[in-house]
Amino acid sequence: MEPIRSENKVTRLKMISLALGPLVLLGLMIGAFLSGGPTKIFQSDLPAVEELHVLRHALAKDEITLEVINAGPDPVTIAQVMVRGAFWYHEISPQRTLDPLKRAQVLIPYPWNVGEPVEILLVTSTGVTFDYGIDVASITPAITLPALARFALLGVYVGVIPVFLGLCWFPFLRRLGKKGLDFFLYLTVGLLAFLVVDALAESLELTEGLPGSFHGPALLVLGVVGTYLFLLGVSYCIQQRQASNTFGPVLSWLIALGIGLHNLGEGLAIGSAYVLGELTLGAMLVLGFAIHNTTEGIAIVSPILQEKFSLKRLMGLGVLAGAPTILGCWMGAFTYSPVWSLFFLAMGAGAILQVIAVIIGQHGIKEILRPLNLTGLLVGYLIMYLTGLWVASS
Repeated sequence: MEPIRSENKVTRLKMISLALGPLVLLGLMIGAFLSGGPTKIFQSDLPAVEELHVLRHALAKDEITLEVINAGPDPVTIAQVMVRGAFWYHEISPQRTLDPLKRAQVLIPYPWNVGEPVEILLVTSTGVTFDYGIDVASITPAITLPALARFALLGVYVGVIPVFLGLCWFPFLRRLGKKGLDFFLYLTVGLLAFLVVDALAESLELTEGLPGSFHGPALLVLGVVGTYLFLLGVSYCIQQRQASNTFGPVLSWLIALGIGLHNLGEGLAIGSAYVLGELTLGAMLVLGFAIHNTTEGIAIVSPILQEKFSLKRLMGLGVLAGAPTILGCWMGAFTYSPVWSLFFLAMGAGAILQVIAVIIGQHGIKEILRPLNLTGLLVGYLIMYLTGLWVASS
């Protein structure tokens, strides 16, 4: 028995050495490159690639703060700062020289005026310039209880109340016949399809503004595909455990989750736009968003119109779909990040796509092509498009 055991140990050691051998060689090669060995030959021929990107600005009285990141592959030293064409005193922390993907705060004492634009130019030690513009100067709110309450109220008006108003159509919708129920179910698909298009369009805009080092398109795909596959697995497991005729409530929760993720991204955009001075929060704008988001309530209740009425369930669905708008407004106002905005919008698009796939999978393509159902789908999309125009023109 001993010779067999020793042979097994030798075999295992050989397998381990064969598995670890390439990894050890790869580590040695990476170490050689990091030490500068092979790249020293080209150092005299390769110019530095400098890329600075401003992630966020904050304005206080007579003071501008920029959060910058080195989005290039080489170190960058910020040598000078110009404001409206003049060199200006400034302070940089933690240091002027930024390694790749490192961040710094640039503090500029400057007497800016409310409502006026501010043009800033960052000059590196090599003379390369990077410009950043503040379209409309306004005080950046600090994290205080009044500010939190103000942005929470904004999220309630824009996201929470409209969703609950949409849920109030539940008693009317459940009194419809089968044809009416099918019509509103496919109207739901049209509503959701518009939200997908809207979220993807906003995500693509954000990818254009992100530094290349963040790989915006890859992050977009991760959010959409990752969320889609995750929810696909969740819905599959639920369907395996429940009868098909009880899947309606689960579908409503999935729809509410998808809309909640979308509203989180919408809240981020609203909060950040308010802080940047790019959004006029007039009554017409709030009304436009309210009408736009009220239709989401129809989408949520459509799968449960034949279920027993439950106020507790409706309240939960409304909170899941609408409350993320408040969180989004807070994040956008106080800790805005284009990376998180992109990721949450992509997750919302992926979640809603999965819900659409579930609805179509349960009823089939032939069911969609029936004239009444197809009309519902087109009407749903058109409703969202027209209310989106209302928002844009408010």
